[in-house]
Amino acid sequence: MSEPLKKTYVWDPVVRVLHWSLVIAFATSWALGKFGPNIMTLHFYSGYTLAGLVTLRVIWGFVGYRTARFAHFVKGPKQIVAYARTLPTQSPSHSYGHNAVGAVFVVGVLIVLALQITSGLLADPEDYINTGPLAQYVSIEVARKALSLHEPLSAVLLIMVLGHIGAIFWYKKRKGENLIKPMITGYANLPDNAVKSNRN
Repeated sequence: MSEPLKKTYVWDPVVRVLHWSLVIAFATSWALGKFGPNIMTLHFYSGYTLAGLVTLRVIWGFVGYRTARFAHFVKGPKQIVAYARTLPTQSPSHSYGHNAVGAVFVVGVLIVLALQITSGLLADPEDYINTGPLAQYVSIEVARKALSLHEPLSAVLLIMVLGHIGAIFWYKKRKGENLIKPMITGYANLPDNAVKSNRN
């Protein structure tokens, strides 16, 4: 018999607010960059918001609730590969927080977001209007490189976000796990051993 599931506290309010705020801020920044006015003031403001949120999430990754901490969910290559092998199965993962593969995404998206934000801060399109606030402190070569990276990085982030959404649907359809509800309520139904084996 499978172990009974219990309502378990997984995601603290800070993680949940930061998660959904990052979703909104990224969507806003991306849309303003693609379809917004030529004068990118609003895009800059949404980018500053995104920078603040990423910074807070990184800080919370060291001092926050146990499931928010990098030390809790970042795993080594063996554990990542072992978990990846379970992805095609129908068995629920019952992860207490981020699973090993999900952790790769979390760290990866934070890194790419940081690179995207930095490239925007340093970029200089030579239009004297949409120049990044830090472009004046770097060489023109660095500013041009930052500008050339900004657009491709936004495409990488979009692909990562679409992959994340795809994974959510996969877990719901294949494994019968709702990953969205815990990120709203903070609670997931888990067996005791899932918590005990992942408690730091």
